[in-house]
Amino acid sequence: MLSVAELNRQIEAILESTFLHVRVEGEISRPTYHASGHVYFTLKDIDSAISCVIFKGNAKGLKFELEEGLKVVVDGSITVYVPRGNYQINCLHIEPSGVGALAKAYEQLKAKLEKKGYFENKKPLPRFPSVIAVVTSASGAAWQDMLKVAAKRWPLAKLILIPALVQGEGAAASISQAIKKADALGCDVIVAGRGGGSVEDLWAFNEESVADAIYYAKTPVISAVGHEIDYVISDFVADARAPTPSAAMEMILPQQDELKQTVDYMILQFTEIFKKIFFQKEQILTHISELYKKNSFDTRIKFQLLEAAALKKSLNAAFYNALAFKEQNVKEFFVRFENKSAQILNLKENILKSFQNMYVLKEPTKESKDGFAQIVKNSKKTPLEEIEEGDEFELQTPKIKLAAKALKKAVQNLPK
Repeated sequence: MLSVAELNRQIEAILESTFLHVRVEGEISRPTYHASGHVYFTLKDIDSAISCVIFKGNAKGLKFELEEGLKVVVDGSITVYVPRGNYQINCLHIEPSGVGALAKAYEQLKAKLEKKGYFENKKPLPRFPSVIAVVTSASGAAWQDMLKVAAKRWPLAKLILIPALVQGEGAAASISQAIKKADALGCDVIVAGRGGGSVEDLWAFNEESVADAIYYAKTPVISAVGHEIDYVISDFVADARAPTPSAAMEMILPQQDELKQTVDYMILQFTEIFKKIFFQKEQILTHISELYKKNSFDTRIKFQLLEAAALKKSLNAAFYNALAFKEQNVKEFFVRFENKSAQILNLKENILKSFQNMYVLKEPTKESKDGFAQIVKNSKKTPLEEIEEGDEFELQTPKIKLAAKALKKAVQNLPK
Protein backbone atom coordinates (compact mmCIF):
# COMPACT_ATOMS: atom_id res chain seq x y z
CA MET A 1 0.00 0.00 0.00
CA LEU A 2 1.30 3.53 -0.94
CA SER A 3 0.94 6.70 1.01
CA VAL A 4 -0.36 9.81 -0.70
CA ALA A 5 3.08 11.37 -0.66
CA GLU A 6 4.66 8.23 -2.16
CA LEU A 7 2.09 8.18 -4.91
CA ASN A 8 2.61 11.83 -5.73
CA ARG A 9 6.39 11.33 -5.79
CA GLN A 10 6.02 8.41 -8.21
CA ILE A 11 3.71 10.52 -10.40
CA GLU A 12 6.30 13.35 -10.19
CA ALA A 13 9.08 11.02 -11.34
CA ILE A 14 7.03 9.67 -14.25
CA LEU A 15 5.71 13.06 -15.45
CA GLU A 16 8.92 15.04 -15.10
CA SER A 17 10.98 12.31 -16.81
CA THR A 18 8.41 11.80 -19.55
CA PHE A 19 7.66 15.48 -20.29
CA LEU A 20 11.12 17.05 -20.08
CA HIS A 21 10.18 19.45 -22.89
CA VAL A 22 6.73 20.44 -24.05
CA ARG A 23 5.56 23.07 -26.54
CA VAL A 24 1.91 23.92 -26.02
CA GLU A 25 -0.42 26.48 -27.63
CA GLY A 26 -3.35 27.90 -25.77
CA GLU A 27 -5.12 30.98 -24.44
CA ILE A 28 -4.00 32.76 -21.29
CA SER A 29 -6.52 32.99 -18.46
CA ARG A 30 -6.26 34.78 -15.10
CA PRO A 31 -2.63 35.97 -15.35
CA THR A 32 -1.23 36.96 -11.93
CA TYR A 33 1.97 38.96 -11.47
CA HIS A 34 3.29 38.01 -8.04
CA ALA A 35 5.34 40.42 -5.90
CA SER A 36 8.21 37.93 -6.06
CA GLY A 37 8.46 38.44 -9.81
CA HIS A 38 6.90 35.09 -10.76
CA VAL A 39 3.89 35.05 -13.08
CA TYR A 40 1.10 32.49 -12.67
CA PHE A 41 -1.64 31.82 -15.21
CA THR A 42 -3.83 29.13 -16.73
CA LEU A 43 -3.36 27.95 -20.29
CA LYS A 44 -6.60 26.72 -21.84
CA ASP A 45 -8.36 25.81 -25.02
CA ILE A 46 -11.97 24.97 -25.74
CA ASP A 47 -11.74 21.52 -24.13
CA SER A 48 -9.25 21.74 -21.26
CA ALA A 49 -6.90 23.84 -19.08
CA ILE A 50 -3.53 23.48 -17.34
CA SER A 51 -1.76 25.57 -14.72
CA CYS A 52 1.41 27.40 -15.74
CA VAL A 53 4.17 29.39 -14.09
CA ILE A 54 7.07 31.41 -15.43
CA PHE A 55 9.58 32.17 -12.74
CA LYS A 56 11.23 35.56 -12.19
CA GLY A 57 14.43 34.83 -14.08
CA ASN A 58 12.59 33.86 -17.26
CA ALA A 59 9.82 36.44 -16.79
CA LYS A 60 12.37 39.26 -17.08
CA GLY A 61 13.02 38.23 -20.67
CA LEU A 62 9.40 38.77 -21.73
CA LYS A 63 9.05 41.65 -24.21
CA PHE A 64 5.28 41.79 -23.86
CA GLU A 65 2.69 41.53 -21.10
CA LEU A 66 0.60 38.41 -20.49
CA GLU A 67 -3.00 39.50 -20.97
CA GLU A 68 -6.33 37.79 -20.48
CA GLY A 69 -7.35 36.00 -23.66
CA LEU A 70 -3.94 36.33 -25.35
CA LYS A 71 -3.15 33.25 -27.45
CA VAL A 72 0.46 32.11 -26.89
CA VAL A 73 2.89 29.27 -27.44
CA VAL A 74 4.80 28.19 -24.32
CA ASP A 75 8.02 26.15 -24.11
CA GLY A 76 8.83 24.37 -20.88
CA SER A 77 8.49 21.18 -18.88
CA ILE A 78 5.93 19.44 -16.62
CA THR A 79 6.58 19.76 -12.92
CA VAL A 80 4.62 18.32 -9.98
CA TYR A 81 4.01 20.04 -6.66
CA VAL A 82 4.05 16.96 -4.41
CA PRO A 83 2.41 18.47 -1.26
CA ARG A 84 -0.78 19.16 -3.20
CA GLY A 85 -0.49 16.68 -5.97
CA ASN A 86 -0.78 19.43 -8.58
CA TYR A 87 1.10 19.52 -11.81
CA GLN A 88 1.86 22.51 -14.03
CA ILE A 89 3.95 23.71 -16.92
CA ASN A 90 7.15 25.43 -15.88
CA CYS A 91 7.45 27.91 -18.76
CA LEU A 92 10.94 28.76 -19.95
CA HIS A 93 9.83 30.82 -22.96
CA ILE A 94 6.55 32.35 -24.11
CA GLU A 95 5.72 34.01 -27.39
CA PRO A 96 2.47 35.25 -28.91
CA SER A 97 0.85 32.78 -31.24
CA GLY A 98 1.11 33.82 -34.90
CA VAL A 99 3.13 37.00 -34.18
CA GLY A 100 6.58 37.72 -32.74
CA ALA A 101 7.10 38.77 -29.17
CA LEU A 102 8.61 42.10 -30.18
CA ALA A 103 5.71 42.86 -32.48
CA LYS A 104 3.24 42.09 -29.70
CA ALA A 105 5.18 44.20 -27.22
CA TYR A 106 5.20 47.03 -29.76
CA GLU A 107 1.42 46.82 -30.21
CA GLN A 108 0.79 46.67 -26.48
CA LEU A 109 2.99 49.66 -25.63
CA LYS A 110 1.63 51.72 -28.50
CA ALA A 111 -1.96 51.07 -27.36
CA LYS A 112 -1.04 51.86 -23.76
CA LEU A 113 0.68 55.17 -24.56
CA GLU A 114 -2.04 56.23 -26.96
CA LYS A 115 -4.61 55.68 -24.23
CA LYS A 116 -2.50 57.84 -21.87
CA GLY A 117 -2.48 60.67 -24.44
CA TYR A 118 1.22 60.46 -25.30
CA PHE A 119 0.52 60.97 -29.01
CA GLU A 120 -1.32 64.30 -28.57
CA ASN A 121 -0.39 67.94 -27.82
CA LYS A 122 2.56 68.29 -30.19
CA LYS A 123 4.88 71.23 -29.59
CA PRO A 124 5.68 73.44 -32.63
CA LEU A 125 9.18 73.29 -34.09
CA PRO A 126 11.23 76.51 -34.22
CA ARG A 127 11.52 78.07 -37.67
CA PHE A 128 15.15 79.13 -37.31
CA PRO A 129 16.78 77.00 -34.57
CA SER A 130 20.14 78.25 -33.41
CA VAL A 131 21.06 75.45 -30.96
CA ILE A 132 20.20 71.78 -31.63
CA ALA A 133 20.88 68.95 -29.19
CA VAL A 134 21.46 65.57 -30.86
CA VAL A 135 20.97 62.37 -28.86
CA THR A 136 22.75 59.55 -30.70
CA SER A 137 25.90 57.45 -30.72
CA ALA A 138 29.11 59.47 -30.88
CA SER A 139 30.68 56.83 -33.12
CA GLY A 140 27.70 56.28 -35.41
CA ALA A 141 27.38 57.51 -38.98
CA ALA A 142 24.16 59.36 -38.09
CA TRP A 143 26.04 62.08 -36.18
CA GLN A 144 28.44 62.74 -39.05
CA ASP A 145 25.59 62.79 -41.57
CA MET A 146 23.70 65.37 -39.50
CA LEU A 147 26.82 67.56 -39.19
CA LYS A 148 27.29 67.56 -42.97
CA VAL A 149 23.67 68.42 -43.70
CA ALA A 150 23.62 71.20 -41.09
CA ALA A 151 26.85 72.75 -42.41
CA LYS A 152 25.46 72.79 -45.93
CA ARG A 153 21.94 73.99 -45.17
CA TRP A 154 22.39 76.43 -42.27
CA PRO A 155 25.93 76.98 -40.91
CA LEU A 156 24.61 79.38 -38.28
CA ALA A 157 23.09 76.48 -36.31
CA LYS A 158 25.09 74.97 -33.46
CA LEU A 159 24.81 71.19 -32.94
CA ILE A 160 25.55 69.74 -29.49
CA LEU A 161 26.11 65.99 -29.24
CA ILE A 162 24.62 64.23 -26.22
CA PRO A 163 26.17 60.75 -26.61
CA ALA A 164 24.07 57.70 -25.80
CA LEU A 165 23.96 53.95 -26.40
CA VAL A 166 21.47 53.37 -29.19
CA GLN A 167 21.26 49.54 -29.14
CA GLY A 168 21.84 46.63 -26.85
CA GLU A 169 21.43 46.22 -23.12
CA GLY A 170 21.09 49.51 -21.24
CA ALA A 171 20.42 51.49 -24.44
CA ALA A 172 16.92 52.59 -23.42
CA ALA A 173 18.15 53.96 -20.08
CA SER A 174 21.05 55.72 -21.81
CA ILE A 175 18.78 57.36 -24.38
CA SER A 176 16.30 58.44 -21.68
CA GLN A 177 19.02 60.07 -19.59
CA ALA A 178 20.51 61.80 -22.65
CA ILE A 179 17.12 63.27 -23.60
CA LYS A 180 16.64 64.61 -20.06
CA LYS A 181 20.14 66.12 -20.16
CA ALA A 182 19.48 67.74 -23.53
CA ASP A 183 16.17 69.14 -22.27
CA ALA A 184 17.99 70.84 -19.38
CA LEU A 185 20.29 72.72 -21.78
CA GLY A 186 17.54 75.06 -22.94
CA CYS A 187 18.25 74.46 -26.62
CA ASP A 188 15.75 75.09 -29.42
CA VAL A 189 15.09 71.48 -30.43
CA ILE A 190 16.26 67.92 -29.66
CA VAL A 191 16.90 65.26 -32.30
CA ALA A 192 16.95 61.69 -30.92
CA GLY A 193 17.81 58.89 -33.32
CA ARG A 194 20.22 56.58 -35.05
CA GLY A 195 20.82 54.95 -38.42
CA GLY A 196 19.06 51.87 -39.77
CA GLY A 197 19.20 48.35 -38.39
CA SER A 198 17.13 45.31 -37.50
CA VAL A 199 14.06 45.45 -35.28
CA GLU A 200 16.22 44.30 -32.39
CA ASP A 201 18.81 47.00 -33.12
CA LEU A 202 16.15 49.73 -33.06
CA TRP A 203 14.26 48.28 -30.10
CA ALA A 204 15.59 50.75 -27.51
CA PHE A 205 13.41 53.45 -29.11
CA ASN A 206 10.37 51.22 -28.45
CA GLU A 207 10.91 51.20 -24.69
CA GLU A 208 8.50 52.99 -22.36
CA SER A 209 11.30 54.83 -20.52
CA VAL A 210 12.34 56.55 -23.78
CA ALA A 211 8.70 57.42 -24.51
CA ASP A 212 8.39 58.98 -21.03
CA ALA A 213 11.54 61.08 -21.50
CA ILE A 214 10.28 62.42 -24.83
CA TYR A 215 6.76 63.10 -23.58
CA TYR A 216 7.85 65.04 -20.49
CA ALA A 217 10.55 67.06 -22.27
CA LYS A 218 9.80 70.78 -22.43
CA THR A 219 11.91 71.14 -25.58
CA PRO A 220 10.44 70.00 -28.93
CA VAL A 221 11.77 66.53 -29.81
CA ILE A 222 12.22 65.00 -33.26
CA SER A 223 12.45 61.22 -33.55
CA ALA A 224 14.83 60.20 -36.37
CA VAL A 225 15.31 56.44 -36.16
CA GLY A 226 16.30 54.06 -38.95
CA HIS A 227 14.90 54.49 -42.46
CA GLU A 228 11.62 55.55 -44.03
CA ILE A 229 9.99 52.17 -43.47
CA ASP A 230 11.03 51.90 -39.83
CA TYR A 231 8.45 53.04 -37.27
CA VAL A 232 9.21 53.00 -33.56
CA ILE A 233 7.26 54.16 -30.50
CA SER A 234 9.39 57.31 -30.21
CA ASP A 235 8.08 58.39 -33.64
CA PHE A 236 4.53 58.62 -32.27
CA VAL A 237 5.43 60.28 -28.96
CA ALA A 238 7.85 62.86 -30.41
CA ASP A 239 6.65 66.24 -31.64
CA ALA A 240 7.74 65.30 -35.16
CA ARG A 241 9.08 62.24 -36.99
CA ALA A 242 11.91 62.29 -39.50
CA PRO A 243 12.48 59.21 -41.71
CA THR A 244 16.27 59.44 -41.20
CA PRO A 245 18.70 61.50 -39.07
CA SER A 246 19.75 63.47 -42.17
CA ALA A 247 16.12 64.16 -42.98
CA ALA A 248 15.69 65.55 -39.46
CA MET A 249 18.27 68.25 -40.23
CA GLU A 250 16.53 69.01 -43.52
CA MET A 251 13.23 69.24 -41.69
CA ILE A 252 14.26 71.75 -39.02
CA LEU A 253 17.00 73.76 -40.75
CA PRO A 254 16.22 76.29 -43.47
CA GLN A 255 18.07 75.97 -46.78
CA GLN A 256 20.38 78.95 -47.02
CA ASP A 257 20.35 78.95 -50.84
CA GLU A 258 16.57 78.94 -50.89
CA LEU A 259 16.51 81.74 -48.33
CA LYS A 260 18.94 83.75 -50.44
CA GLN A 261 16.67 83.32 -53.45
CA THR A 262 13.68 84.25 -51.30
CA VAL A 263 15.48 87.35 -50.05
CA ASP A 264 16.44 88.33 -53.63
CA TYR A 265 12.83 87.86 -54.70
CA MET A 266 11.59 89.87 -51.72
CA ILE A 267 14.07 92.65 -52.55
CA LEU A 268 12.81 92.69 -56.14
CA GLN A 269 9.21 92.74 -54.95
CA PHE A 270 10.03 95.46 -52.43
CA THR A 271 11.69 97.54 -55.15
CA GLU A 272 8.68 97.22 -57.45
CA ILE A 273 6.25 97.97 -54.67
CA PHE A 274 8.38 100.91 -53.54
CA LYS A 275 8.44 102.30 -57.08
CA LYS A 276 4.69 101.93 -57.33
CA ILE A 277 4.15 103.60 -53.96
CA PHE A 278 6.66 106.32 -54.86
CA PHE A 279 4.82 107.02 -58.14
CA GLN A 280 1.46 107.13 -56.33
CA LYS A 281 2.84 109.47 -53.67
CA GLU A 282 4.38 111.65 -56.41
CA GLN A 283 0.96 111.91 -58.10
CA ILE A 284 -0.64 112.77 -54.79
CA LEU A 285 2.08 115.34 -54.08
CA THR A 286 1.54 116.96 -57.49
CA HIS A 287 -2.17 117.12 -56.85
CA ILE A 288 -1.60 118.58 -53.40
CA SER A 289 0.83 121.13 -54.87
CA GLU A 290 -1.81 122.28 -57.35
CA LEU A 291 -4.36 122.50 -54.57
CA TYR A 292 -1.84 124.44 -52.54
CA LYS A 293 -1.34 126.94 -55.32
CA LYS A 294 -5.09 127.41 -55.53
CA ASN A 295 -5.36 127.69 -51.78
CA SER A 296 -2.00 129.33 -51.02
CA PHE A 297 -1.71 132.29 -48.68
CA ASP A 298 -0.98 134.67 -51.58
CA THR A 299 -4.05 133.48 -53.48
CA ARG A 300 -6.20 133.58 -50.40
CA ILE A 301 -4.85 137.02 -49.45
CA LYS A 302 -5.60 138.38 -52.93
CA PHE A 303 -9.07 136.93 -52.71
CA GLN A 304 -9.55 138.40 -49.26
CA LEU A 305 -8.27 141.79 -50.48
CA LEU A 306 -10.79 141.76 -53.31
CA GLU A 307 -13.53 140.85 -50.88
CA ALA A 308 -12.29 143.55 -48.49
CA ALA A 309 -12.33 146.14 -51.29
CA ALA A 310 -15.85 145.15 -52.29
CA LEU A 311 -16.89 145.23 -48.67
CA LYS A 312 -15.23 148.64 -48.19
CA LYS A 313 -17.04 150.02 -51.21
CA SER A 314 -20.31 148.63 -49.98
CA LEU A 315 -19.61 149.95 -46.49
CA ASN A 316 -18.72 153.43 -47.80
CA ALA A 317 -21.92 153.57 -49.79
CA ALA A 318 -23.93 152.50 -46.78
CA PHE A 319 -22.03 154.96 -44.60
CA TYR A 320 -22.66 157.89 -46.92
CA ASN A 321 -26.30 156.96 -47.23
CA ALA A 322 -26.60 156.73 -43.47
CA LEU A 323 -24.66 159.99 -43.07
CA ALA A 324 -26.94 161.80 -45.49
CA PHE A 325 -29.94 160.41 -43.67
CA LYS A 326 -28.50 161.42 -40.28
CA GLU A 327 -27.56 164.84 -41.62
CA GLN A 328 -31.14 165.44 -42.64
CA ASN A 329 -32.28 164.23 -39.24
CA VAL A 330 -29.76 166.53 -37.54
CA LYS A 331 -31.01 169.54 -39.52
CA GLU A 332 -34.57 168.76 -38.60
CA PHE A 333 -33.46 168.22 -35.00
CA PHE A 334 -31.68 171.58 -34.86
CA VAL A 335 -34.75 173.31 -36.29
CA ARG A 336 -36.91 171.69 -33.65
CA PHE A 337 -34.21 172.35 -31.04
CA GLU A 338 -33.99 176.03 -31.90
CA ASN A 339 -37.73 176.40 -31.66
CA LYS A 340 -37.88 174.54 -28.43
CA SER A 341 -34.85 176.37 -27.03
CA ALA A 342 -36.43 179.71 -27.79
CA GLN A 343 -39.52 178.71 -25.91
CA ILE A 344 -37.53 177.37 -22.96
CA LEU A 345 -35.27 180.42 -22.97
CA ASN A 346 -38.25 182.76 -22.80
CA LEU A 347 -39.67 180.68 -19.96
CA LYS A 348 -36.37 180.73 -18.04
CA GLU A 349 -35.95 184.47 -18.59
CA ASN A 350 -39.36 185.07 -17.10
CA ILE A 351 -38.53 182.85 -14.10
CA LEU A 352 -35.20 184.63 -13.66
CA LYS A 353 -36.88 188.03 -13.68
CA SER A 354 -39.31 186.77 -11.06
CA PHE A 355 -36.39 185.58 -8.87
CA GLN A 356 -34.63 188.90 -9.33
CA ASN A 357 -37.70 190.77 -8.18
CA MET A 358 -38.03 188.49 -5.18
CA TYR A 359 -34.32 188.96 -4.35
CA VAL A 360 -34.64 192.65 -4.47
CA LEU A 361 -37.54 192.48 -2.09
CA LYS A 362 -35.69 190.07 0.24
CA GLU A 363 -32.27 191.83 0.21
CA PRO A 364 -31.03 192.27 3.81
CA THR A 365 -30.33 195.92 3.33
CA LYS A 366 -33.89 196.48 2.30
CA GLU A 367 -35.57 194.09 4.70
CA SER A 368 -36.05 195.43 8.21
CA LYS A 369 -35.86 192.89 11.04
CA ASP A 370 -35.94 194.63 14.38
CA GLY A 371 -34.50 192.76 17.38
CA PHE A 372 -32.66 190.12 15.26
CA ALA A 373 -28.91 189.77 14.77
CA GLN A 374 -26.65 187.10 13.08
CA ILE A 375 -24.26 185.18 15.40
CA VAL A 376 -20.79 184.82 13.88
CA LYS A 377 -18.02 182.76 15.51
CA ASN A 378 -14.63 182.41 13.89
CA SER A 379 -16.00 184.17 10.76
CA LYS A 380 -18.75 181.59 10.39
CA LYS A 381 -22.47 181.80 11.03
CA THR A 382 -23.15 179.78 14.13
CA PRO A 383 -26.42 178.67 15.73
CA LEU A 384 -27.05 179.93 19.20
CA GLU A 385 -27.27 176.31 20.49
CA GLU A 386 -23.54 175.82 19.69
CA ILE A 387 -22.37 178.78 21.79
CA GLU A 388 -20.87 177.62 25.10
CA GLU A 389 -20.08 179.59 28.27
CA GLY A 390 -16.95 181.71 27.83
CA ASP A 391 -17.09 181.67 23.98
CA GLU A 392 -16.34 184.97 22.23
CA PHE A 393 -18.43 185.78 19.12
CA GLU A 394 -20.01 188.66 17.16
CA LEU A 395 -23.56 189.80 16.74
CA GLN A 396 -24.14 191.24 13.28
CA THR A 397 -26.89 193.13 11.51
CA PRO A 398 -26.60 194.67 8.08
CA LYS A 399 -25.42 197.87 9.70
CA ILE A 400 -23.83 196.91 13.07
CA LYS A 401 -21.22 194.41 14.40
CA LEU A 402 -21.08 193.86 18.16
CA ALA A 403 -18.36 191.83 19.96
CA ALA A 404 -19.82 189.65 22.73
CA LYS A 405 -18.90 186.95 25.26
CA ALA A 406 -21.19 184.26 26.73
CA LEU A 407 -21.19 184.61 30.48
CA LYS A 408 -23.72 181.90 31.27
CA LYS A 409 -25.70 179.35 29.27
CA ALA A 410 -29.13 178.07 30.34
CA VAL A 411 -31.57 175.87 28.46
CA GLN A 412 -35.25 176.83 28.71
CA ASN A 413 -37.87 174.13 28.88
CA LEU A 414 -40.73 175.51 26.80
CA PRO A 415 -44.20 174.13 27.23
CA LYS A 416 -45.24 171.65 24.58
